[in-house]
Amino acid sequence: MKWLLVEWLLTLSLFGLLARLVSVQVVNHDYYLALARENRIKLETIPADRGVIFDRFKTPLNRNAPEGRQYDLGEAGSAVLGYVGQGDREIVGKDGLERIYDNKLKGKPGGLLLETDAAGALVREIGRSEPVPGDSLMSTLDAGLQQKAYALLSGRKGAVVASDPGNGEILALVSSPGFKPQEVEKYLTDQDLPLFNRALGGVYPPGSTFKLITATAALEEGKADASTQIEDTGKISIGPYSYANWYFTQYGRTEGVLDIIQALKRSNDIFFYRLGERLGIRALADWAKFFGVGNSTGVDLPGEAEGLMPDPTWKEAQKKEDWFLGDTLITAIGQGDILMTPLQVNQMTSVIASTGQWCRPHLVAADKEDYCRRLDIQPQTIDLIISGMVQVTQAGGTAWPFFDFPVSVAGKTGTAEFGGDDKTHAWFTGFAPVDSPNIVVTVLLEGAGEGSYEAAPVAKDLLAYWFSRQ
Repeated sequence: MKWLLVEWLLTLSLFGLLARLVSVQVVNHDYYLALARENRIKLETIPADRGVIFDRFKTPLNRNAPEGRQYDLGEAGSAVLGYVGQGDREIVGKDGLERIYDNKLKGKPGGLLLETDAAGALVREIGRSEPVPGDSLMSTLDAGLQQKAYALLSGRKGAVVASDPGNGEILALVSSPGFKPQEVEKYLTDQDLPLFNRALGGVYPPGSTFKLITATAALEEGKADASTQIEDTGKISIGPYSYANWYFTQYGRTEGVLDIIQALKRSNDIFFYRLGERLGIRALADWAKFFGVGNSTGVDLPGEAEGLMPDPTWKEAQKKEDWFLGDTLITAIGQGDILMTPLQVNQMTSVIASTGQWCRPHLVAADKEDYCRRLDIQPQTIDLIISGMVQVTQAGGTAWPFFDFPVSVAGKTGTAEFGGDDKTHAWFTGFAPVDSPNIVVTVLLEGAGEGSYEAAPVAKDLLAYWFSRQ
């Protein structure tokens, strides 16, 4: 009985196999024949060469190589060029110009249609479509200036932005520390954040560089003019709170009666506290936003931060607190909750350098009309502010490294408090030559100390390099 059961099961299995063979070879013959043929066809992608990015002098900044994308500027160019990586089907831009202009740079891949035998060996080439190389990209960068700026930072945390005030073209944009674009993975856990673009993604209190906006607002709103004089009293007391001038805090001295040019020259806090008091926060905030504070510039790079221009509405919404006069005073000197990126400070300075023109910063050239607009600022306002900025870089001003500089420079130092414990960021922003500016330079050094001693020397050396080639 047992053997009969086995034979019966074997018979059923044979009938099942026979039915399957009939199905494959007779009923579905055409389908499986086509499937077998298709299994011998293989499509291979032919990658397209990415376009090359050039600087303003047609110097290549990157190139294609058998082992991957090469970057001639190395770490110095990482913040602006970015890097590439493997996408779903091809190499794509992951950051910087490589990402923003990926569609232009990557081209169109080609393909090979190949027939292979059962062992996978090539039988013949059935068809081919040639890849279309990506377009090259002409940037506004100056490769030499970019390298020099990065070298001057010497690995310190910070940023440098240099631009042309006449059209918004970025000549150099550096974030330090940088990274090697071919070795991105090893920086992912680096606590110094080399992959973070401090030039346009980092937000910092602007310190006394913001006094350029406070001065503009006061002059334009009729709260001050060339004849306005304010006495430096060393400090201002409002209820239980005191607001002191830096010179009084450090040396216990006051600077007498000052006009707006002298106040800019000495970066006198008392003068600008009083201007803030006269203006009120609403007018001051409106003028700051007019300059672009609290809004992204629209630069053609990823990762830009907007910054912050605080006002009573913001404070109530975010902190559930009222706005007080003391808030206005510290905002007027670029402290408190106000935050700006180095790129925004550079653009702010460019408005003064270009006598009231606002240009969107950019790295790929375009018609000036697409980027620039004239702001409604009176010429006499600009003239007064420039006069004060020139005094900053001359004897008695706060930017002492420029006292013997052979080219006329208009500048503003900044020492911005943050985080308590007397920690300060160092700022310098300025332009040259004063009569016909062709470059605006902004330097930020994180937690480095005073702008006069730390940021100004970097700006001086960068401008010396710039003018040595003119």
